[in-house]
Amino acid sequence: MSSSSAPTPTQVAARLAGASRRSEIAPFIVMDVMERAARIEAAGGHVIHMEVGQPAAPAPSTAREAARRALEHGRIGYTTALGLPGLRARIARHYGDTYGLDLDPARVVVTTGSSAGFLLAFLSMFEAGDRVAIANPGYPPYRHILTALGCEPVLIETDAASRWVITPQALIEAHRRTPLKGVLVASPANPTGTMMRPEALAELIRTAEGLGIRFISDEIYHGLDYAFPASTAAAVSDDATIIHSFSKYFCMTGWRVGWMVMPASLVRAVERLQQNLMISVPTLSQVAAEAAFDGAAEMEAVKHGYEENRLILTQGLPAAGLPEFLPVDGAFYLYADVSRFTDDSAGFARRLLDEALVAATPGVDFDPHRGHHYLRLSYAGSADEMRQAVHRIGDFLRKG
Repeated sequence: MSSSSAPTPTQVAARLAGASRRSEIAPFIVMDVMERAARIEAAGGHVIHMEVGQPAAPAPSTAREAARRALEHGRIGYTTALGLPGLRARIARHYGDTYGLDLDPARVVVTTGSSAGFLLAFLSMFEAGDRVAIANPGYPPYRHILTALGCEPVLIETDAASRWVITPQALIEAHRRTPLKGVLVASPANPTGTMMRPEALAELIRTAEGLGIRFISDEIYHGLDYAFPASTAAAVSDDATIIHSFSKYFCMTGWRVGWMVMPASLVRAVERLQQNLMISVPTLSQVAAEAAFDGAAEMEAVKHGYEENRLILTQGLPAAGLPEFLPVDGAFYLYADVSRFTDDSAGFARRLLDEALVAATPGVDFDPHRGHHYLRLSYAGSADEMRQAVHRIGDFLRKG
């Protein structure tokens, strides 16, 4: 190579400093809102946190006590890649207790939160370039993780006529345009809080599988259902993949532990991926998670608190000036229409935080098309905080 073709020091530095193209995904805006709120709090401000889907309550006492005992015992080592056998068996039993299903524990995989579950599911099911349908609005990391893996997220628009869920006809039409390899749905959903009725979920699964489309069901908000009981895709098909977590109902966000129910044919593939990517899920979190199932009474009390918060918001926000929001069926989110005030939900959320000290997530995080007219409010905090939030939001809207 001649010296004239050698890269300059500036070019070399640019290559070494540059990030990969696959990392060029959009930020998870809710985390940026959290950071901005933290700076305000560091300066002495009292922020009401409605931006992040994080329970204010701690993990159940049964989980904390099990973790304490494990620490006193001494060594905390690796587990097998699929998870502690006792925890996998307890999760399988949960499906019998809750849904009346006889689930083989061999199909259960313990994961580092639902986030790792999505990563493992996508890697085990899809090739680079595959198209995977998701509802719009929807949880941002669905499309971000798919994009980082070289897959193509296909946004299927939802609306009030469909109760904000993907319909079989919409899936068929998207598949006709360009074939899909997968579809992912959530019920209860984030950010909308809406749920699919059992018959609607079953029909969508049958439609997807009839077209040769893999079905992934995000069920991390199961247990937090108010309008009617949530249904699991595992009751409809053994070929569906279920993603679940201890983060929401069990209030264990920072423990980073979740699970998957996999088709039997994919368990070994997921096991190989987990062995290489994570080795195993943190042992202490797995021990605590198994014991969390014994804390159901505590968790039901927390859920009743969410129901109170839901009532405070659904009754208080219309009087405060926010009368339009999606059905609040489950989870702990209210997705409010702020189009009468702004067509820039990101700027609106910044002003709400800076001026009213209420942290909320702009809808553009969840819907790149119509999200500039929406705001997501989490009601996972205390009832007093929800009442304060309604008051602060009302004052903010009146000031304009």
